[in-house]
Amino acid sequence: EVQLVESGGGLVQAGGSLKLSCAASGVSFDDYAIVWFRQAPGKEREGVVCSSSKNDTTYYADSIKGRFSISSDNAKNTVILQMNSLEPEDTAVYYCAAAFSVLCPLIMPCPSTVNYWGQGTQVTVSS
Repeated sequence: EVQLVESGGGLVQAGGSLKLSCAASGVSFDDYAIVWFRQAPGKEREGVVCSSSKNDTTYYADSIKGRFSISSDNAKNTVILQMNSLEPEDTAVYYCAAAFSVLCPLIMPCPSTVNYWGQGTQVTVSS
């Protein structure tokens, strides 16, 4: 019943921008925090940004503050991750995720708190 489908990944030069979309079905933004994670080769999966409509909070990882932003289209049940000023260090598989009744500060460092995952989309930033 629950599906999270990412789109928008691709190849971009350093300094460029990409917009990732997460289309959610079977998940209410009123009950679930929506989180973007990423995982680069040889590295642990890390939280990028977490947004909780219920708690009216948004948390960004320090590494992307000021460059990435999250927004939502509740009518379409879609979350957007706008990525600007991309760096080669941003290269990773990006995952959309949903977590039920867990605060964003706890979700970000702990992927095991996530209930549902999307399939991931590759983002590659060339130098």
